Amino acid sequence: MKTFLRRLMAAPLAVCAVLATAGEPTYTQGVDSFFESGVEAPDRTPTWYASVVAKPHAPVFEVLATRGTQGRYYPYTYPVTLKDIIRWHGHDCEGLTHAANAAHVAFRILFPDGIVDRSVLWGISGESPCWSDAVAFLTGARLQYGNLGFFRDKDYGHAIVLYREDTQVAVLATWKKGINNIPGEPVVLPQAIAWQPRVTMQDVERLKDAVKRAGGEPTPYQVDQMRYQQWSHLNDILSRPLDESYQARVIENFSWADWVDPAKTIAKPHARSDTRLKNHPQRGRPIEGPAPKVF
Repeated sequence: MKTFLRRLMAAPLAVCAVLATAGEPTYTQGVDSFFESGVEAPDRTPTWYASVVAKPHAPVFEVLATRGTQGRYYPYTYPVTLKDIIRWHGHDCEGLTHAANAAHVAFRILFPDGIVDRSVLWGISGESPCWSDAVAFLTGARLQYGNLGFFRDKDYGHAIVLYREDTQVAVLATWKKGINNIPGEPVVLPQAIAWQPRVTMQDVERLKDAVKRAGGEPTPYQVDQMRYQQWSHLNDILSRPLDESYQARVIENFSWADWVDPAKTIAKPHARSDTRLKNHPQRGRPIEGPAPKVF
């Protein structure tokens, strides 16, 4: 994987070229599928715990799911916003939003028609619960199914990999250099931002270093300052298109085992059964009982 990282950093690739290699979706709206999307308004009303949801480029995901346990596909999609993810995770934080933003950029490659099918997705993240929760929420991947993993290489701690099993396409997504704020951790893709954040990463890193030197006992002022920097930084990012701050690439010849930490996997994962009947045939008529018994 280190070789893969060096190759990516040395040879930038245009986004349009990446999209061309990602393959077509396995279904095409209006041709062989007829899901009704956009029929529910996303919840973009700001609150004290999710104020960034109202920013102009806060991501909205149009999700396709199955109906109940071992049910067929719903004929409709539903919207997911940062507000939904925050409520599930338990609080708003910069990592959760960064991971969701990176996923949104990756999904544009994996699902060109804009509908995210949670039944075909696998995901890899770093150890941060902010990043792993965002990946789990958006993909439906779980440790017990063996389709949610953690990176083997620590350099990828603030990146994600999303894998679509039906097309066998994997995408690596992360932030661009210039909004990264983890001291000493590289940005694992080559692009950098072309805009100037109001809070520079040097400012963020200086504060984090000061807190670290304090042995994890920051002053009350530093706690408030850290929170304000995070809030200001996310508002800054979500005021412009996500492609200006995040980047994604298709991983050629992807192998799950090459990327995940085997020490953080379940040895005998459960077979996933909740989506196994998603394409099950319908009854012959809208009103039809079981076949009559033959005596």
